[in-house]
Amino acid sequence: MTTKIIWLVRSGLAVGMGAVALGLAILPLRQSSAAPAVGVHPGPMSRAEAFARAETLTALGRKIFSDTSLSASGLQACASCHDPNHAFGPASAMPVEMGGEHRDQPGLRAVPTLRYLQSVPAFTEHYYDSEDEGDESVDNGPTGGLTWDGRVDHGADQAKIPLLSPFEMGNKDAAQVVAKLRKAAYADDIKAAFGETVFDNSKDAFDAAAEALATFEQSGPDFYPYSSRYDAFLAGKATLTTQELRGRQLFEDPAKGNCSSCHLSEPANDGEPPQFSDFGFLGLAAPRNMAIPANNDPNYHDLGLCGPQRTDFAGRGKYCGLFRTPTLRNVALKQSFFHNGYFHSLRDVVSFYATRDNDPGRWYPKNSDGTVRKYDDLPQAYWDNLNQDPPFGRKPGDAPALTDPEIDDIVAFLKTLTDADLQPEATGH
Repeated sequence: MTTKIIWLVRSGLAVGMGAVALGLAILPLRQSSAAPAVGVHPGPMSRAEAFARAETLTALGRKIFSDTSLSASGLQACASCHDPNHAFGPASAMPVEMGGEHRDQPGLRAVPTLRYLQSVPAFTEHYYDSEDEGDESVDNGPTGGLTWDGRVDHGADQAKIPLLSPFEMGNKDAAQVVAKLRKAAYADDIKAAFGETVFDNSKDAFDAAAEALATFEQSGPDFYPYSSRYDAFLAGKATLTTQELRGRQLFEDPAKGNCSSCHLSEPANDGEPPQFSDFGFLGLAAPRNMAIPANNDPNYHDLGLCGPQRTDFAGRGKYCGLFRTPTLRNVALKQSFFHNGYFHSLRDVVSFYATRDNDPGRWYPKNSDGTVRKYDDLPQAYWDNLNQDPPFGRKPGDAPALTDPEIDDIVAFLKTLTDADLQPEATGH
């Protein structure tokens, strides 16, 4: 029997560059002219069957993604927080979104974009570059995984989180989600893709919906178009202004912005466009955001990798305060920045990087005696975890690593990372 090879993403089927990047299983496929296999776990397929199934699940996932009836309130869909017109991130400037049965339950973290997640590797505590990527002897530490704390690896697992979260879509369990799916207008589409008996088992039906969502989120045109002006510049099809070129140089200069040390800005050795993230974890000490209700409790701290939402690293002090580095693609569209949504201006974010340590009074509150309560959202026991690489690490009173005009230049460069379909003329905004 002749065999073929197809790449299958662990969280669901996908095709194209994203499939290669997410971490894959290579399976031998049978040649067949039969109709595409169905079932939650259909097994080996021909290339034609695999592509057809990916198209089917993408279309199904798109419907599920926009379905408000799947929430406890009946008013909230995945797209409510992950707006397609805002790079699949929030359209609002709120630091956290509201959810739950009555949409009155505040979240704990800012909603991240779902674009350009196709290259995020599975989480590992010790990440080593491949021989092609860099020095394979260097332990880069915790890397990868989805969400701000990397606690799930696969798109299907990530998709389940908001469906069951009490402060997001608010379903009590998988069975409640499945009961709604059974009544959905696309219920027959689920049966066609996963078999007539898929609703007989709640776990199977819940897994099926999650797989469809994950496959949709691997759709290249929707989630990783690489259509920004910077991509066109790298391809020799566009130019950058003098200011944007200065900004790029400052972005990459290790003594100035040093941004590209984490937000990789050059194509990979295999030619893949830059992801603008190394998917590692950093402690940056964003100021405590009192607009998040949970922060009204002085004993509550969101410590990222070491909890409280992630539990397997609880008590591992060296990981407290670390959050996964997000992509900077489409960052100019964001209205809330960092895991706690404290900042609402891209320029303020770059300014914070440049002056966090030499002018902490600009960002952090003051104690009653006038001293600055720096790093006020991170217990002092974990301050050694904070990134001190440039532009950080300066002493109070030192000159900042970046001047105001240089900050403007970096912001101008970052605006070149907005995808073409999200430009004002494309969206009608």
